Amino acid sequence: MVKGDNIFISNVGDSRAVLATASDDGTLVPVQLTMDFKPNLPQEAERIMHCNGRVFFLDDEPGVHRVWLPAEEKPGLAISRALGDFCVKDFGVISVPEVTQRSITSKDQFIILATDGIWDVISNQEAVQIVSSTPDKRKAKRIVECAARAWKRKRRGIAADDISAICLFFHPYASIVSKV
Repeated sequence: MVKGDNIFISNVGDSRAVLATASDDGTLVPVQLTMDFKPNLPQEAERIMHCNGRVFFLDDEPGVHRVWLPAEEKPGLAISRALGDFCVKDFGVISVPEVTQRSITSKDQFIILATDGIWDVISNQEAVQIVSSTPDKRKAKRIVECAARAWKRKRRGIAADDISAICLFFHPYASIVSKV
């Protein structure tokens, strides 16, 4: 939510908000505004295990930590905070958002709000470059297209995660939404 010169962001899950702001030399620099709430974060894993949930990764997905029920090999949730996912609510997965506030300055150009399917294959810097170099009205669509191609190239044989993006501009552009 933008109110005056302030923006408030409420976040659960692993979608991410990245601000593009101008540095002193005029180049755009990404500033990550939200945390990806993954179960391998120490404070998140501690809460889940304290509630008898389990956190581990499977051999075929090294490094992708997931939340599991105490005595079952399900659900395998790859986030530690979520709206919904009620079967793991008693085992440490919470819906409490992290809420942050930031003052918007004249150097701040736009924010990219995107699902983890974008961030799994595109860095914050790449996303800012894609959006800033794309003609008007195709910016969100372009980042989605780039992520879809990156999934095919980098994660061959793995189904692409949800790939959605919104671009919120603080200056002459209109906000644009795109989804695959």
